[in-house]
Amino acid sequence: MCLAIPMRIQSIDGLTARCEAKGVLRDVSLYLLQDEPPLVGDYVMISLGNAIQKVSETDARLAWELFDQILAEIGN
Repeated sequence: MCLAIPMRIQSIDGLTARCEAKGVLRDVSLYLLQDEPPLVGDYVMISLGNAIQKVSETDARLAWELFDQILAEIGN
């Protein structure tokens, strides 16, 4: 099973985007989104270093709320 993490695009250089989530920065490939290229400020789901789909800011926040709840339960 793979888990995709929502991240916000900070900058783009060709097919590589610098993305941020919760203070963590990662360089990710935009290769799979060439048909509908994302823009700086867009939210994308990241799996194995690849942006696999664009998502709304609302969906990205909801995903992080769920991840935070899961992590809180694991920590208890």
